[in-house]
Amino acid sequence: MTTTGKIELMAPAGNFESLQAALDNGADSIYFGVEQLNMRARASINFTLDDLQEISKRCKEKNVRTYLTLNTIIYDHDLSIIKTLLQKAKEADITAVIAMDQAVISSARAIGMEVHISTQINITNIETARFYAMFADTMVLSRELSLRQVKKITEQIAKENICGPSGKLLEIEIFGHGALCMAVSGKCYMSLHSSNSSANRGACKQNCRKKYTVIDQETGFEMELDNEYIMSPKDLCTIDFLDQIIDAGVKVLKIEGRGRAPEYVAKVIKCYRDAIDSIEQGTYNKEKVISWMLELEKVYNRGFWSGYYLGQKLGEWSNGSGSHATQKKIYVGKGMHFFPKANIGEFKIEAYDINVGDTILITGPTTGAKEMQIDQMFVNDVEGSSAQKGDSCTIPLNFRIRPSDKLYKIVENKVEA
Repeated sequence: MTTTGKIELMAPAGNFESLQAALDNGADSIYFGVEQLNMRARASINFTLDDLQEISKRCKEKNVRTYLTLNTIIYDHDLSIIKTLLQKAKEADITAVIAMDQAVISSARAIGMEVHISTQINITNIETARFYAMFADTMVLSRELSLRQVKKITEQIAKENICGPSGKLLEIEIFGHGALCMAVSGKCYMSLHSSNSSANRGACKQNCRKKYTVIDQETGFEMELDNEYIMSPKDLCTIDFLDQIIDAGVKVLKIEGRGRAPEYVAKVIKCYRDAIDSIEQGTYNKEKVISWMLELEKVYNRGFWSGYYLGQKLGEWSNGSGSHATQKKIYVGKGMHFFPKANIGEFKIEAYDINVGDTILITGPTTGAKEMQIDQMFVNDVEGSSAQKGDSCTIPLNFRIRPSDKLYKIVENKVEA
């Protein structure tokens, strides 16, 4: 549960690079999966049991809360694994577990671990919220609700003093940004039907993102569709009405993207951090929203829409299968050494060239995702303006790099209309 009145910004962490990117860019909390029992078991690398202590340590240093996602369908053979994982999370002082199955909820409660209810439960009314308040302090509402419906629920929670097990007022969380799928609150069976690969066990094959032909089997008539990607929604974006979300009494804003790259996490979290702070400071305005939208468009997206929050009855569908990002990264080389006294990083150029004036991205498990412009560099110990494959290149930096870090160049991405 949040400790301040400000809305909590919750960031995805699919690996240590993204975790660090979230911490560096102002997240209040992070959510992550361990091994296979989470809804991104297939889409992201995921952490192991042995990573729990390191996750907890890094986040505590920044006063950031940690949420373990255990929100898949659970079978009998999973139960012992669930209990082991929850116990390890408890020992590592992970803040809470995000759950949808009563086996996980009851097991977490039995060891005194805070529970948050996943969107898979599909909470759409105050009575359902009241029921789950017996088990959980925070719950994600159905993502098909309008803000008017969300506000009615939060107002009733306050009016009726509905509290979670902690004794504090129940907190409401909603999705704020990122990929949406055609299923109601994530419960989809297409992947299981077509590939015996259950989305509800974290193994979605993303059937809805593909192109389909619709044919009348009696006559053979092929339907003409305005949009070939009729099951692939655009990505959710709420930064342009974030003030209305806060006014609706929402306490936690969840950013989707555990399968996304660390630079996605860095960019999106920074924009929403700035927006939340601007609302609190009274400086949130149209011009800032436009600049944030331009930044958000630079990283992976399928185009943006406002979801159902503003009362829209029909979805908005993507017109392509891939990203509409206005920028992309190109691998250039790897980190070799950092000279702390001079604040200089050395890189081995292994692919494309880089030049003074280029925007570069450096990623790594401890570094996170750092973006900057090259103002000066030395190539093979001589000051130069360009480095090619095989060169050793040193660049002044205001942060430390490691030998495991990767160096990319950011370039404009031509997106088909």
